[in-house]
Amino acid sequence: MKASNIRNWSITVAVSGFLFGFDTVVISGANQPIKLLWDTSPLFHGLFIMSMALWGTVIGALFGGWPCDKFGRKKTLFWIGVLYLVSALGSALATDPYMFSFFRFVGGIGVGASSVAAPIYISEITSAQNRGKLGMMYQFNIVFGILIAYFSNFLLKDFGGTNDWRWMLGVEAIPAAVYSILVLTVKETPRWLILKKNDAAEALKVLEMSLPKEAALQSLEEIKKDQLEVKKGDPLFSRKYSFPLLLAFLLAFFNQLSGINFILYYAPEILEKAGLAAKESLKNSVLIGVTNLVFTFVGMRLIDPFGRKQLMYIGSVGYIVSLAVVAWAFYTGADSTLLLVFIMLFIASHAIGQGAVIWVFISEIFPNAVRASGQSFGTGTHWVFAALITLLGPVFIDLFKENPWPIFAFFSFMMVLQLLYVHFIMPETKGLSLEDLEKKILNRGKD
Repeated sequence: MKASNIRNWSITVAVSGFLFGFDTVVISGANQPIKLLWDTSPLFHGLFIMSMALWGTVIGALFGGWPCDKFGRKKTLFWIGVLYLVSALGSALATDPYMFSFFRFVGGIGVGASSVAAPIYISEITSAQNRGKLGMMYQFNIVFGILIAYFSNFLLKDFGGTNDWRWMLGVEAIPAAVYSILVLTVKETPRWLILKKNDAAEALKVLEMSLPKEAALQSLEEIKKDQLEVKKGDPLFSRKYSFPLLLAFLLAFFNQLSGINFILYYAPEILEKAGLAAKESLKNSVLIGVTNLVFTFVGMRLIDPFGRKQLMYIGSVGYIVSLAVVAWAFYTGADSTLLLVFIMLFIASHAIGQGAVIWVFISEIFPNAVRASGQSFGTGTHWVFAALITLLGPVFIDLFKENPWPIFAFFSFMMVLQLLYVHFIMPETKGLSLEDLEKKILNRGKD
């Protein structure tokens, strides 16, 4: 029963990942209709229509750690749901590209703050043995949201005539409202209650709802001991934390330099360039979403027994091969079916590798004292590069409109560099408590 409390709270918080995935990818179905409706330039379309939500995400990620520390993980997660709700309704009812961009920006703030608050909450509420699996529930919900967004876009295509894109965006208000209500039922994390509120009594109550009494008391003492050390702590951007900062930056950097957001956002357009009709490309986008979901489930099963580093090895090799073949297929004009198969392999590689690891790993490597600000740094890095790639996406698609093979060749080369990072720099984090992991990471940083 007590273990089920941890699972239920983690699953509830992970629903914010569903909204994250849905909100970020639903724009792919509205991309072409909006481009035709408002007849904007490629640069304007990339900056204001496609990437504005991601600039909001950057702000939400960079500053999401502050409300997490000030008001708590739970309250922050509730207001994230409200942001998603406002964004969905506002974007659907927008009358011009500027109003549309504003409400997409609001939703982006929710996405960014979610990518800070949800992984922190799950990592702090779970044990060392199930932290990877339950942490991946967030990623699983992200890709489930992506799949539902693709499927929803496919079903709503031509539903409202020229306004079908409004339905595509507005339907998100339903899960946003449900999530906002559900998240009120979870408990605050014991680590926040002790470290930020100095409320050991309430923290013990939460621990006893999820652990046997003796284990709860032991966990309480470990957190209180860490609290004493926090008072002597250094700020995040100090030499003490240089190694976890490096780990988070490089992991987030390579995540986006794989091209994952480029492919997810522009999948219909990319598939059309491969010779598939518009309706067919939307249907194949659904297949991309299914592949993402299935292999995310595989990653969720493997992340605790295999470990984070082994999954990154598998994913990196899959990235290199799949992206190289996609580049070759475009360069030679190979059959569109071959290209689609290797895009699916790329998505599978991401789901097992970076997709499975990034949110779990970044939430683990920073000490309790700076976890929220460290998570903000890592996710902020991720979203800055995501925004840049999405902003420049239409420009590069237009630049290589005859044949986009150089784009995929570049992404493949970057994944060779990621493989080197995994082999020479990235530590394994599975099976250790957050307090023990803190000692391991900081000691290695001093070597």
